[in-house]
Amino acid sequence: MAGFFETPIEFLKGVGPQRAVLLNKELRVFTFGDLIQHYPFRYEDRTRFYKVEQLTDEMPFVQIKGNVVKKEIVGSGFKKRLVVQLKDDSGEVEAVWFQGINWINEKIKIGVEYIVFGKPSRFGNRFSLAHPEIDVSTQKNEKGGFLHPVYPLTEKLRTRHLDNKVLSKLIQELLTQAHAKICETLPQGVIQQRKLITKMESILTIHFPKSNDVLAKAQQRLKFEELFYIQLRLLKMKLVRHEKFKGRIFHDATLLTQFYKEHLPFALTEAQKKVIKEIYADLKSGKQMNRLLQGDVGSGKTIVGFICMLIAIGGGAQCALMAPTEILAQQHYNNLKRYASAMHITVALLTGSVKKKERRDIHEGLQNGELKILIGTHALLEEEVQFQNLGLAIVDEQHRFGVAQRSKLWRKNTDFYPHVLVMTATPIPRTLAMTLYGDLDISTIDQLPAGRKPIKTIHRFDAHRLQVNQFLKDQIAGGRQVYMVYPLIEESEKLDLKHLMDGYESVCRAFPEVAVSIVHGKMKPEAKDFEMKRFVKGETNIMVATTVIEVGVDVPNASVMVIENAERFGLSQLHQLRGRVGRGADQSYCILMTDYKLGADSKVRIETMVKTNNGFEIAETDLKLRGPGDLMGTQQSGALDLLIADLAKDGQLIQEAREAAIEILDKDPDLSKEENKVVRQQIEATRKTVINWSRIS
Repeated sequence: MAGFFETPIEFLKGVGPQRAVLLNKELRVFTFGDLIQHYPFRYEDRTRFYKVEQLTDEMPFVQIKGNVVKKEIVGSGFKKRLVVQLKDDSGEVEAVWFQGINWINEKIKIGVEYIVFGKPSRFGNRFSLAHPEIDVSTQKNEKGGFLHPVYPLTEKLRTRHLDNKVLSKLIQELLTQAHAKICETLPQGVIQQRKLITKMESILTIHFPKSNDVLAKAQQRLKFEELFYIQLRLLKMKLVRHEKFKGRIFHDATLLTQFYKEHLPFALTEAQKKVIKEIYADLKSGKQMNRLLQGDVGSGKTIVGFICMLIAIGGGAQCALMAPTEILAQQHYNNLKRYASAMHITVALLTGSVKKKERRDIHEGLQNGELKILIGTHALLEEEVQFQNLGLAIVDEQHRFGVAQRSKLWRKNTDFYPHVLVMTATPIPRTLAMTLYGDLDISTIDQLPAGRKPIKTIHRFDAHRLQVNQFLKDQIAGGRQVYMVYPLIEESEKLDLKHLMDGYESVCRAFPEVAVSIVHGKMKPEAKDFEMKRFVKGETNIMVATTVIEVGVDVPNASVMVIENAERFGLSQLHQLRGRVGRGADQSYCILMTDYKLGADSKVRIETMVKTNNGFEIAETDLKLRGPGDLMGTQQSGALDLLIADLAKDGQLIQEAREAAIEILDKDPDLSKEENKVVRQQIEATRKTVINWSRIS
């Protein structure tokens, strides 16, 4: 059966080699299976016909039956158009084409009855349909009566006459051949329990639904199946890892107790204590830990990371902490060195700019076991970085690293995989975490350390610039520092830089007495570091920057963040930026500056920022606005490879699919029972390279 769906698309009647190349390139459709799963993204209602006299401007698309009484080509050059008059028993309507005129003109005959489908627009007292679909009226199509699929297409396909109508016909042809070959892929128990329709019924219905009710059932079935197989894959990875990968056992808490008693500079929050307990339980379980630690900006993840390192070091192992940028790695090093030195633990920093001699010392210290903690960037993944005994690897800001990079870190040991703790300050909505990190255990720090005041967020229009500047002057006079962030405008780097430089000059004019730093992505690393350091030391009071400061700059004295053109930023980015202030004990502020003209989404983003500091609430709103792909960066959305489910909208289904997968694996971890035979067959039939096991292949 699998062989049929693997058939190259050129062998489908109506495709051929040339169209196949187009479908490969434009839609990534290579096989029969790919085409069957190229699902419509919306449907046009063709269940009824309208009379000409019933037409109004508000109607989206309408279907009309009428005789062609006249046709002519009017105008010349780019104003040239084909105008066709259609008449029914209630009046006349015009159909107009500006492209493909000669081809359409040849097709249309005067005196013949046609069915047209398009959007009506009023011109004076008559209605016109621009570029409608037109078909000769036949016994079959004059009944109307179905929802018409609209498929994702590209401009190139349309110009090569591979439009929606042609694609529908190809899919119809394929479904006729595939009808008997579509096998059931979910166990009967799951189908009955969830009241799902069959696989075959859902595939036929998703392409050509008779009504909205049956369409909803088909969508529900296919979404559930897709999410079920994704959850099954993640849970199975977790199971295999727990069984196969033994973890070093670390249960000596002597160093930890010493740190608590003698050096901990502040009381831990209840949330931090809870997370440390969860991690400690993993470290002494004998299974390899793979845990995601998420907590908002400033919730105290780094100290939790250090405390976990103490447990591993107490057990005679070494630890690594990998961060995505030099600035962030440097900052982790500065923070942890204070604690490590107090505990007489050796710690080193390894980044691209570390000199050769220092590198040699680091490599030596790692191999002879004297160096206990190594903090660094991607440089940690290099072949020559060899640990004597890596017990715990911590990855910060996980979404900046691919899975392949993470696994390189695991392979630094030969006998045991190190325990892995992944940290992120990008709060991930539960539904997304379950799907992106379903193979990891998840811990959450959901409260801020005592004494931290919530940041006050204010929205101001450009017209309020003078009041805002006065407020900044007062803050600076009180000894505080200010960030002013400008967006990157995607058009061009030159424009970005001009935008930033204009901003810098206007800041210098508005604050002539104040020392101002500037940082942007085009600067050399040493120039950037020099400017950053001046700001950190308090030599400058205002830092004008692009979003390079988004991750990890920690200046407790900076208490105001002004975000220019805030409407150009995504929600999670605004939240990350805001987290750069509020690091000290003073009241901090985030001022969002915008133009008066705001789109609907921008309004929601700004209102959400003003209303809440809760990163998880913000992430949920962001997911609804932008969808999962943008939220996690392309590397993650690509890893999901979703065909029909939508992580932003299908939260409830994700939960149900995960429960169904857990239930099956609890009773039958190897999927060897007869009732799970279809699941086993589906996994075996799916190409090994495919991540989404629900695919037909």
